[in-house]
Amino acid sequence: MGTPVVLVHCLLTLLFVAVLLHGVALGVRSPRTGFGDRVDRLLAAAMALSMAAMPWIDVRAGPAAVAGGAFTAGAVWFLLPVRRREAGGTTATATTHRLPHAAGMAAMAWMLRVPPPGAGTAHAHPGPAVHPAGPGAPGAGVPLGGSAITLSLAFCLLSYALWSLTRPMPPLLSGVSPARRAAAAAPSRHVGEGAMALGTAVMLLLPH
Repeated sequence: MGTPVVLVHCLLTLLFVAVLLHGVALGVRSPRTGFGDRVDRLLAAAMALSMAAMPWIDVRAGPAAVAGGAFTAGAVWFLLPVRRREAGGTTATATTHRLPHAAGMAAMAWMLRVPPPGAGTAHAHPGPAVHPAGPGAPGAGVPLGGSAITLSLAFCLLSYALWSLTRPMPPLLSGVSPARRAAAAAPSRHVGEGAMALGTAVMLLLPH
């Protein structure tokens, strides 16, 4: 692994640790939340911690199947219909807001299942797919369908990251929705979620 990749991994680890600490701080400030909110925060904390450790620990050497199943269950949890409303929104908007979190959980489970780009054949899954540039080329051993899933998840996460990171910015127009004004008044949540989505997308595309 080259020095530039190590530097990126260091930056990503700092990002995920910052997101984890931010989530813990939110939990400390709001201890009396409902069961659903507590599960959401627990899953987000587990994902941030796992993502921070992934560049430095061979997670596939441990109980990857168990961890992958847990994150798959987390993705399903975020897809379940919710009855609680978010501030200034409806149940439908709350459900839509949870979709990127489900994508992040699915991305984590997917990274535990398939070899990362550039991993060579050391962790390659058995199958007929062979990279045309040779066994040591980036993406070798990953079927075309797997590459499509990786790119789709990365695209969804990058799109959400762009939306979430720009949401709290001061609006250029005077006529904006109450939700946009609320986001600008309290930007930490959107920035944290956008940073988490951005870091997850980068991890999907980088060797780890």
